[in-house]
Amino acid sequence: MLSKIGFKLMGVLCTLFLFHQAQGQTSSSTYSALGIGDFNFGGLSHNQAMGGLGISFGTGWNANVVNPALTTQNTIFNFQTAFNYKRINVDNGSSNSLVDGGGLSYLAISLPIKSGKFTTGMGLGQITSINYRLKVESPVNNSDLKASNFLEGDGGISEAYVNFGYLLAKNLSIGFHGSYLFGSSIRSNQLIVYDQNNVEVGQPSEYYERLTVSDVGFKTGIHYVLKASEKSNFHVGAIYQKLGNVNGSAFAKLAAIGQASRPNSDGDLIADNEKGSIYIPNRYGFGLTYEKRNKFVVGLEGQYQDFAEFTNFFGDPLSLQAAQKVGLGVQFIPDYLSFDSRWKRSTFRAGLEWMQTPYYINQTTINDIGINFGTSIPVNQLSLLNLTFKAGRRGTLDNGLIRETYFNVAIGFSLNDNSWFYKRVFE
Repeated sequence: MLSKIGFKLMGVLCTLFLFHQAQGQTSSSTYSALGIGDFNFGGLSHNQAMGGLGISFGTGWNANVVNPALTTQNTIFNFQTAFNYKRINVDNGSSNSLVDGGGLSYLAISLPIKSGKFTTGMGLGQITSINYRLKVESPVNNSDLKASNFLEGDGGISEAYVNFGYLLAKNLSIGFHGSYLFGSSIRSNQLIVYDQNNVEVGQPSEYYERLTVSDVGFKTGIHYVLKASEKSNFHVGAIYQKLGNVNGSAFAKLAAIGQASRPNSDGDLIADNEKGSIYIPNRYGFGLTYEKRNKFVVGLEGQYQDFAEFTNFFGDPLSLQAAQKVGLGVQFIPDYLSFDSRWKRSTFRAGLEWMQTPYYINQTTINDIGINFGTSIPVNQLSLLNLTFKAGRRGTLDNGLIRETYFNVAIGFSLNDNSWFYKRVFE
């Protein structure tokens, strides 16, 4: 049996290394052009289906990366992954366009060392994501000329992490989540100036910037269960994440279009793999959940991160504000003992979430509101097929801004195995 577990664990670890370069973009938002892009507040697919709920509640059938203290709920070996697809209708008030993207969302392992007492885990996930294509036209001051800017960006910050959860006292768990941060973001801005007859004036130019990060961060969590009755509980949880000054290097250049990304071409070299850092502010989260065991769950959680403290690699001032997120989630199981009906044993989820994003443009706050649905369907005695759907709206048409209407679909698997605890009897 030990060799069986060894091969399973080896296979999962190989999967982690094979796919670490295949992190998909979970966002195609035009607003990810600002700051460090979109920050991941949602957790794994089962968390996302409940409005991001995961600070105050978790189950043993899914990994938990939102609050590491809740990993103590995982009393069996768990491997979880998901793929996502997002489609956005971008409306600027005069025209619409459709953008989409998707790929691998995450990989996660949870491994109990002492069941119900001490659990560890590892995995790959996304901290931030950048993915946008924009065209901005504007008049040139004090002239009859107009400028066309073509802006593109891709990339973000990923993490490879290990986490630990420990039952400190009866009903009280603590956890630690340590991250190795890595990834690159590439941004470009191509500028072409036209006269009244749409004839190019002067030499088109391009600004190219590549930021690569490599550093560490951590997150801590706490979780407490308060017994309400024989079959129901209140769950309270909190998290604190510190990333701080994330070290990296930057290459930036201004040159003719097509030449800016080449180090040895003509142009103005602004940064030649210069060492530095960006500052990512601390994140706080709190949650309260009521659970009727093996029947239903309802929870309310909030997160806060003050991006007014954010500084980019070059120390430029940015018009960002505090990000605030509130999520309300519910979960329902019709009959977990109904072995004759797969649907009755399935878990159904729904959630609402509202977020004040960090983006503050033209004296306007950019808000994001969404509704979520999802289910976990048993595929055998222990493993699950996870489906999640989210529809929402971000931004506004006021003050010349952009409104995005989007939907996101995720499909994932939670592969569970309790043979870790079985001792070999026969050779």
